[in-house]
Amino acid sequence: MTEQTISVERMEDAIDVFGSFDENIKLIEHELGVSVVSRGSDLKISGEAEQVLYAVKALEGLHSLAARKESITEQNVRYIINLVRAGNEAHINDIARDVLCVTAKGKPIKAKTLGQKKYVEAIQKNTVTLGVGPAGTGKTYLAVAAAVSAFRAKEVNRIILTRPAVEAGERLGFLPGDLQSKVDPYLRPLYDALFEMLGAETYQKYLERGNIEVAPLAYMRGRTLDDSFIILDEAQNTSREQMKMFLTRLGFGSKIVITGDITQIDLPRDTVSGLKEAMRVLQNVEDIAICRLGEADVVRHVIVQRIIKAYEADEDRRNRGKK
Repeated sequence: MTEQTISVERMEDAIDVFGSFDENIKLIEHELGVSVVSRGSDLKISGEAEQVLYAVKALEGLHSLAARKESITEQNVRYIINLVRAGNEAHINDIARDVLCVTAKGKPIKAKTLGQKKYVEAIQKNTVTLGVGPAGTGKTYLAVAAAVSAFRAKEVNRIILTRPAVEAGERLGFLPGDLQSKVDPYLRPLYDALFEMLGAETYQKYLERGNIEVAPLAYMRGRTLDDSFIILDEAQNTSREQMKMFLTRLGFGSKIVITGDITQIDLPRDTVSGLKEAMRVLQNVEDIAICRLGEADVVRHVIVQRIIKAYEADEDRRNRGKK
């Protein structure tokens, strides 16, 4: 049994670190198997030597976030615990440091994990970026935030958001209404992100002016897109031909961000995913970045991480069974 003591300089920071009803401290105790006791301005951590060291580093990391007035959530605490376990505590100060965009309600949008930080940096540095990862890693949300940031800075004149309209083949005839009504349900996640960044009125104004375009992928054929920030979402459901068509729409002064999850391909079995093909073909092409986000970058409920892990484990078991 080992015991270490750390001092708390600012009690208001300690309140943020502890969380409501000490929920963050309880989470650290549960995850690391240690005991954390508050005595005045000191925190005494006791338990197995290695776990105590992890707890000390995690608490110091949380205090550094609190000192920067960052809100501390369960996701922050779990992520920092994972960082210190992996020996990456030196990168804790890189989390949520730079503001990518500010929403219509004044909320700052920041990268919350190291994977997200690398993804955002890749978008800013490269002409074409492929963001590949599971649900909840912020692929689409951060791409839209980067697009709005570039648009506000007048780096581009238009934001174009597109995705395959349906899971395979873009067959929309069975849906009621005109074409816009048919494609709206498939484009809803992109609308939602733009509404949050710009506000409904501003979004509508730019839409009417043609500064914002949200359309199914089929609408991209035959066009050259200059001075635009173009996002292709759900790219795992494009065919090889659709992906090549989309990539060759790139014009001068434009950026492309392609997002998708190669574990959720809805194409027919004999159709090659355009996203998987692009990752293979473009991996060594200059000015094109491929960012792979993982379950550690999931910023939704912790159960989403567990679901992703469970499916990955099941996929590994099935692959071993086939061999």
